[in-house]
This record gives sequence, structure tokens and C-alpha cells, in this order.
Amino acid sequence: MSGGSVAAVTLEVVRPGALTTVQDLGRPGYAHLGVPRSGALDAGAYALANRLLGNPPDTAALETTVDGVGLRVLGPAGSAVTAAVTGAPCAVRISGRPAAWGAPVRVPAGAVLEVGRAESGVRSYVAVRGGLGVPPVLGSRSTDLLSGLGPAVPVAGTVLPVGPAGPGPVRGADALRVPGAPAELVLPLGPGPRADWFEPASLAALWRSVYRVSPASNRIGLRTEAGPPLARARSGELPSEGMVLGAVQVPPDGMPVVFLADHPVTGGYPVVGVVPQGPALDAAAQARPGTPLRFVRAAGRR
Repeated sequence: MSGGSVAAVTLEVVRPGALTTVQDLGRPGYAHLGVPRSGALDAGAYALANRLLGNPPDTAALETTVDGVGLRVLGPAGSAVTAAVTGAPCAVRISGRPAAWGAPVRVPAGAVLEVGRAESGVRSYVAVRGGLGVPPVLGSRSTDLLSGLGPAVPVAGTVLPVGPAGPGPVRGADALRVPGAPAELVLPLGPGPRADWFEPASLAALWRSVYRVSPASNRIGLRTEAGPPLARARSGELPSEGMVLGAVQVPPDGMPVVFLADHPVTGGYPVVGVVPQGPALDAAAQARPGTPLRFVRAAGRR
């Protein structure tokens, strides 16, 4: 029966890259327990990888950072995995031979799937048919770097189980609409609950100023630099309050921070606005340090 051989296949990490984590749709709904959402930063690229393979939308995959990952397929003779790489464009090789990016590829047992350095953008997604069968925690297989929940960050020698393939067919695609890494990151911003904590002139400057993506950015938040700090109209402390994905918090240095998937569930700095979930946050996941960044008023907002 084919299910037996598929269940026996695993992936050995031979090169973990700068930061590779297991991600799925995350674990929303646990903020009241102090648990962040987590999940794939570039939700569109993650969804595409699973769609190419006929996986359910919440199937766990690998998220790489900048320089990819190397994976050896372990399994019985004649077995294989079908994989797809999306997100940041990069070279894909199977035991040294070029393979397709953005399309299903067969990787036989013993072969090494090499996902190369991002040619643009930051994060690539490596999905396999059947997904990564690591144990779920609170309903998700995502690695949460802030709380430490989920599977540990893979190192060389880590073995990841491959789950059984579902009934959906391997779809592939005739054409892919793949947004490139942004030359300029434009983030729509809806008004936040604490916009009145800032000087009106400083808020007005926010809409016409250009910031840059800071090298200190990570899965917790996209940090900014180079633009004008936001000046407070109020002094004193703000009691800690709940934070959402896309919240733009302003710490004492006045430089906006866009909260991403591993953000804390509460925070004590004022939130000037919120970037809605969707393509803009996906683009933020692919913005390299130094990328110019502008905030614009979200549609329907004044």
C-alpha cells in the first residue's frame, strides 16, 4: 500500500540556513493565554506552495530566511517526496541538478533538495506533499520564536517526518503571479487606538515621510529607521494592552514598529495604527533591510 511507504519518508536537514522554521497558519485565538499567533509571515507564498501540491491550506511547511536550506530525503528504495518552493525567488537543485522553482518537483530517496540563496526578498517556503508531520501544539505546528512553542528550530541532522498525502491531486500551475520583493514597501495604515498620544504635526509628517526597513527586523516585528521619530503629545506610561497582527507600535525612540506573526500579545507602548492583514503584510515579510518604507492611509480612512 502506498500509504506505508509515504509515512516512512522523512527529511534530514543537511544545511539549516540562517533561520529555518516550521510554519503553518499559526495558532490564533490563544492571546488570552499569552500565546502569540505565529504562522507563515508571507501567507500568500505559503498558501501557494501548498496549493501547488494539493495539500490542505493549513499543511505545515518550512520557512527559510535569506540563504535557504538543504534537505535529504530518507526513505525506502523507490520512495520519493514531491516538493514545491515559493516565496523569495531562488535556485532550486536536486542533488546538484537544476530543478523548477514555483512548481512541483519529485525528490527521490537519497537525493538532496537544495534551496538556494534568495535572489530577491527574504523568505522562501518549502512544502512537501503530505506536509511536515511534527506534533501540533495548541492546534498548530508553527515554531513560535517568542514563546518557544512548537518544534525547535532545525539544525544540521534534524529529521522531520513527512505526513501522509491527502486526496487532493498535485495541481502545479501554468502561470504564477508572484510579487517580487518590494523596491519600496507601502503599508496602508488604519488609525490606531492611541493616535491621540502623538503630536498632530508629527502624525501629519508620518504620511509624507520615507522610512527604511531596519536590519533589526525579525519575525516579531518590522523595525524602521531613518524617518522622523513620532513625537508624543502625552507623557507618562500607558497600561499594557492587547496587540494584534499588523499593529504599529511606537517605542520611546519614536520609530514605528510593525508587529508581525510572532509579536507579543500585549504591549505598553502606544499603537498609532494597524496595517490590515493581506498583501501588504506579505510584502513586509519580503522587504530587505534598507528598503524604503512609506505609510499611507488605508482605503476608506481619513
